[in-house]
Amino acid sequence: MLGLGLRRAAAAALALPPPSPPPAAAAASSMAALLVSQPRYAWLRELGLQEENAGVYNGRWGGSGQVRAGPRARAGAASLEDYEETVKKAKEAWKVWADIPAPKRGEIVRQIGDALRQKIKVLGSLVSLEMGKILVEGVGEVQEYVDVCDYAVGLSRMIGGPILPSETCCLGIDLLLGTRPGHALIEQWNPVGLVGIITAFNFPVAVYGWNSAIAMVCGNYAKVTELIIAKVLEDNNVPGAVCSLACGGAEIGTAMARDERMDLLSFTGSTKVGKQVALMVQERFGRSLLELGGNNAIIVFEDADLNLVIPSALFAAVGTAGQRCTTARRLFLHESIHDEVVEKLVKAYAQVRIGDPWDSDTLYGPLHTKEAVKMYLDAVEQAKQQGGSVVCGGKVINRPGNYVEPTIVTGLPHNAPIVHTETFAPILYVLKFKAEEEVFAWNNEVKQGLSSSIFTKDLGRIFRWLGPKGSDCGIVNVNIPTSGAEIGGAFGGEKHTGGGRESGSDSWKLYMRRSTCTINYSKDLPLAQGIKFQ
Repeated sequence: MLGLGLRRAAAAALALPPPSPPPAAAAASSMAALLVSQPRYAWLRELGLQEENAGVYNGRWGGSGQVRAGPRARAGAASLEDYEETVKKAKEAWKVWADIPAPKRGEIVRQIGDALRQKIKVLGSLVSLEMGKILVEGVGEVQEYVDVCDYAVGLSRMIGGPILPSETCCLGIDLLLGTRPGHALIEQWNPVGLVGIITAFNFPVAVYGWNSAIAMVCGNYAKVTELIIAKVLEDNNVPGAVCSLACGGAEIGTAMARDERMDLLSFTGSTKVGKQVALMVQERFGRSLLELGGNNAIIVFEDADLNLVIPSALFAAVGTAGQRCTTARRLFLHESIHDEVVEKLVKAYAQVRIGDPWDSDTLYGPLHTKEAVKMYLDAVEQAKQQGGSVVCGGKVINRPGNYVEPTIVTGLPHNAPIVHTETFAPILYVLKFKAEEEVFAWNNEVKQGLSSSIFTKDLGRIFRWLGPKGSDCGIVNVNIPTSGAEIGGAFGGEKHTGGGRESGSDSWKLYMRRSTCTINYSKDLPLAQGIKFQ
């Protein structure tokens, strides 16, 4: 698998920047201002980070593009020339990788998983520092990569196509019926080739891991890597370009989308950008895997166990400060329990511990950027203008960093424009419903179709929810939240979510090409439809 990995993540602003130093002192102080130079963050060097870092890897480290400076360190981004060199090296590396048997490829992926295990706490700390999610979530994200490596190891011994019944007949009338005795019909699966992975700011490690681990055992090569993976490849005498890295911005992403050598492009991000990516890939008749937005709903019926509902809604709406694609943004409550649930939920929100993501007591950290704070405030204001009532939160928290209050809005109609808008922030719209049929329809009326959940004890309702007239989402849950997904199942959604599937089940097929093969082992040549040439 060749992965052209475009890393778009930037550090979350956990503290306000210090005042700019005088010009004469700027150069001298810039190195000391980097976190990697400060004693508290000395652990960053355990991951091989320095003040100056290369942002391109294709068997060797480099990067001749613009130097990108963040609070942690600086890195040389990829130029288009770096990108071109990396693709060429990756194509050459695939010739070696494709000849390695799948179980051996699985063994290398197993070693990657083990190497990640050994550094899981420092890697999780880096994710937390970079994105702003709480430390336990950062470690959990790296654990997802480890888990999918384990899954991929087993998959490496199971990939294969079926032997299908050929149109043979033992009654001696094969030619009359147009059948072909002495033939075998099989499905052959081969790696698609170069896989590009554009990962997202909110799950920079997990998204890459879901794609790369599966793609690698399938015999592809991927563009995205890190020091840990590079070392595993080198220890196994595998060309480093099998997993390449290109840190960059829109220029590199556009090059990936338009590059005919990119056999599969996996993009995780917003629906708006995903649409642009899809159009560029489709223009060249390429293959894309899209995991885009989600306007996810939880539906609570009158027979639901509220002891399950309250913590589920809280976690789904507030976890990662509302910055998951599976975050619950709509909560439909049966009218008979609406007021009771809102009251309990407001009390639960009041107990959410907000603070430094590295503090073990913290459950809720900052938003990723100042732009995210603005989007949050704009959405709250629009909700008010459209008739909503803010019963909890709704304001920026007066502390350093991009902190906002987790927010609950009631009183809006199900089809209010702001309710149908995915705002990547911790805003939960609580809506009333009367009947099953209407609320199932309301669940499906938004453009996205990622995750959904109902809370009920009614067995018939559960199976209607799972059936053709139920949820139209890719993830359809019962009595659990919308957020979170097990790596053994296919992850992704429908409609404007993009239709892609990552991780488990048969998602591996997206990273491969299928050939239907007919083999004639007889001495005859029966033709289709019984045609005979005299």
